Amino acid sequence: MEAKMETQVEPAEGVAPAPTAARTLSLEITDKAAAMAKKQLEKRAKPGTMIRLGIRGAGCSGYTYVIEFEDGAPRDRDRVFEKDGVKFVVDKKSLLYLAGTILDWEHTLMQQGFKFRNPNEKSSCGCGHSFQI
Repeated sequence: MEAKMETQVEPAEGVAPAPTAARTLSLEITDKAAAMAKKQLEKRAKPGTMIRLGIRGAGCSGYTYVIEFEDGAPRDRDRVFEKDGVKFVVDKKSLLYLAGTILDWEHTLMQQGFKFRNPNEKSSCGCGHSFQI
């Protein structure tokens, strides 16, 4: 009989812990977000265009969310999510940090736009454009 021993290593201070294998690497897109993305794609009028979601190192808190048009085919390591005929593509590295995120469309008196509801987000800056994981 063989015993398995697991060791848990704490990340260094200031370093985001690596995602666990047990965590599902997926995200949810709300009906409102899909509808607004579809409208934007219709305005663009380029068949086959997808919406690229991701994160980049930027801003005062470390990371910022990315939403861009993707005109080409998905890359080999991309994951494609589809909602109501709209394809959303996410690179593998970004998906590690977006796991469990809900992409929504928010319309308030002060602003309107896509809203990432990310359970991995530890804090965000005052301007709301960057965040920490």
